[in-house]
Amino acid sequence: MKEKQKERKWEWRRLDNSAKIFPISTGKKYSSVFRLSVVLTENIQPKALKQAVSQALAKYESFRVRMRNGFFWNYLEYNPKEPIVEQEKDYPCQYINPRTNHDYLFKVTYFDQKINIDIFHSLTDGNSGTNFFKEIIYHYLEITHPEDFNEEIRGNRKIEYSIEDSYLKNYDKKAKGNASSAKAYRLKGKKLALGAVSAIHEIIDLEQLKKVSKEEGATVTQYLTAILIYVIYQENYLKNKGKKPIKICIPVNLKKYFPSNTISNFFSYITVIAQMEKQGLTDFNKILAFVKEEFKERLTPEEIGKTMSSNVKLGINPFIKMIPLFIKKPLVRLSYVEIRKYTTTTFSNIGRIGIIGKYQKYIQEFLMLIAPEPVEKIKCAACSFENKMVMTFTSVLKEGNIEKGFYEFLSQKGIPIQIESNGVIDVISTETNQQKK
Repeated sequence: MKEKQKERKWEWRRLDNSAKIFPISTGKKYSSVFRLSVVLTENIQPKALKQAVSQALAKYESFRVRMRNGFFWNYLEYNPKEPIVEQEKDYPCQYINPRTNHDYLFKVTYFDQKINIDIFHSLTDGNSGTNFFKEIIYHYLEITHPEDFNEEIRGNRKIEYSIEDSYLKNYDKKAKGNASSAKAYRLKGKKLALGAVSAIHEIIDLEQLKKVSKEEGATVTQYLTAILIYVIYQENYLKNKGKKPIKICIPVNLKKYFPSNTISNFFSYITVIAQMEKQGLTDFNKILAFVKEEFKERLTPEEIGKTMSSNVKLGINPFIKMIPLFIKKPLVRLSYVEIRKYTTTTFSNIGRIGIIGKYQKYIQEFLMLIAPEPVEKIKCAACSFENKMVMTFTSVLKEGNIEKGFYEFLSQKGIPIQIESNGVIDVISTETNQQKK
């Protein structure tokens, strides 16, 4: 009876404006999954982790959902099943098959000292996903180390959030679009076997990185974006006689610009468009100056609002809304592949992951990974914890020239950096103390 009462409590809810596109456009090639990982100081206890996930889910009840097909759109409803927690056995950011995952839109796995959560983007974005993941970590450490947290009152803290569609609440009906019509340079190279993903983690001394960035009058994200454009230009663009612009898509947390307490998606993006030869972007200093100017022009509430509003207008278009879901799916999948051709790669920096002081001693580092795609063959993500920033390259390419070029650039600037990987490709020789993860 209680289970039925819970089901009635969660009858159903609409997907937010951003989330609508993901279940229609995704599959094994385009998973729309991102991963957050934490590396602890000790091996993971599976039973304790499963208990921690259940406890965290009790606080984040809006994540206890499954996807259903409506006539016009997908929707979410309450999921009465318990989530599965298992040892990691697949490549990161793989398509989450609901049939093998108790219908959940997230998947928790572990390996040695690492806990992972893979999240389907229809559920939430990186910001809210991080908060949910932190809640799992807190509960796990409280379960495995009761002697340290027996007086901890955090466990009773209520999580305050909304499931509103903040896009509809904040979009401007009169805003005009600002999207570029030029297709992007696409990375070239031999691909890995179907389904394989290389993950290269570059662990950077954050204090030194901030110092060097500040000396250049740039933020950390601007500096890393400039390096990314530079190494793509040097290691892939020139070798393949590129002509089209290198376009870097950078997700933006809209909660920094618009009022929202939603736990659903609320993000947009800016696109840095570098026309290498036409704009004379042939050395790093010119590229950095260009990136700083691009951020100044594009990273404003007005410009971000234009992008957000354009996407909302598309989602609420009466004609699109009235197309049955079974017809929408093939049309959207074709258009989605075409849309991806307007981006070279995506770089997401979710910034500092703050952890309550008492818990920090059990944590070594955090990682964030984004699923690469047939078009965007490499994707990049970064996050920080204490004095470590981890820049992760996920790739379907056999060669690691871009990852290696990024590593060498920072090393030459005197910034301490280490490389770890899942061992799919070798970027740096074992002489540089490469570790495997």
